[in-house]
Amino acid sequence: MTTHQPNILASIDPAKLDRLAEVAVKVGLNLEAGQDLFLTAPVAALPLVRRIAEHAYKAGAGLVTPMLADEEVTLSRYRHAPDASFDRAPGWLYEGVGKAFAANTARLAIVGDNPMLLSGQDPAKVARANKANSIAYQPALEKIAGFDINWNILAYPTASWARQVFPDEAEDIAVAKLAEAIFAASRVDRADPISAWAAHNATLRSRTQWLNGQNFHSLHFSGPGTNLTIGLADGHEWQGGASTAKNGVTCNANIPTEEVFTTPHARRVSGHVVSTKPLSHQGTLIDGISVRFEEGRIVEARATRGEEVLNKVLDTDEGARRLGEVALVPHSSPISQSGILFYNTLFDENASCHIALGQCYSKCFVDGARLTPEQIAAQGGNKSFIHIDWMIGSNQVDIDGVHADGSRVAVFRQGEWA
Repeated sequence: MTTHQPNILASIDPAKLDRLAEVAVKVGLNLEAGQDLFLTAPVAALPLVRRIAEHAYKAGAGLVTPMLADEEVTLSRYRHAPDASFDRAPGWLYEGVGKAFAANTARLAIVGDNPMLLSGQDPAKVARANKANSIAYQPALEKIAGFDINWNILAYPTASWARQVFPDEAEDIAVAKLAEAIFAASRVDRADPISAWAAHNATLRSRTQWLNGQNFHSLHFSGPGTNLTIGLADGHEWQGGASTAKNGVTCNANIPTEEVFTTPHARRVSGHVVSTKPLSHQGTLIDGISVRFEEGRIVEARATRGEEVLNKVLDTDEGARRLGEVALVPHSSPISQSGILFYNTLFDENASCHIALGQCYSKCFVDGARLTPEQIAAQGGNKSFIHIDWMIGSNQVDIDGVHADGSRVAVFRQGEWA
């Protein structure tokens, strides 16, 4: 523990932090009595980990198993490990996690690492390590992407992250500002966040019901640098807010969330699109992304920053150059209106419409829980070792829904629901 850690913790409102832990257990996970919980977090997020464990056990958790990561340990690998290390990953660990998920263990991830942690490291080593990890993670990712269990991601305001978001502030002030932004976006800055989440979920549900009623064949995005047609998978279903996993538990996978999303058709995407916010991926910032699609596949990709890492990501496997998700978020979302660039996809994706490279979600199909992987692929669902969201929406982007007969319906105008 560093000498300034007590001051940093004093910058975080303990009552709101406790509410965040309660929301994680009761809304994010909706943890069931007797259910085990596997939890990962940065070591700096230990204050939140402890509160989550307390609320989980009060909710009847069978066993809470935390796993903590440390930025200095991560950097030690890049500074001192032999070259062969970067093609390895702990497959034994992910196999065990996959078995835990198969036994109905819930999953919670706390994010908060420095988004620029690996910016000074060899991009080739970063890409190799990411690829090895993605491949090894597949047994666990399949359970998450298939929505087999209730899972949740939320955030903790670490000092290293806060310094990136508010570089001109003293560290304790930066942490306080980031904490308040996280609390506001997570709806725990109010007396009854559980009720606030119920109302928010109802709003998102109304959006998904309208989109599912329209049953669009494709979406057309237009704006500066963007002219993109995204075909939607056959039998696709829009989701948003709370949804029910295959184990029967209704949960909110992301806190915060402002999106409604579905599965694109992996072979029916065409045109070009540019990013509207930077993508922070595994400690590397990728900015100014510009890609061109033909028949669903990215055939040209550029970035003003992090281009080498972007292209390494796209070469992960065949599915990495195709889309697994398209999500709609109004420019007026609270996270967008905060004016804060979080350098963290959990937040930045909820400030903007976005797309995701890689693996699709089976839950975004009608009767998705009953479909085999072969049926999902036949209906246009994508398969990949990765799932990486990046932002393409702004107040200058229009979206039309296109029916199978070619008729069009305005969905977004200047970044807002039409």
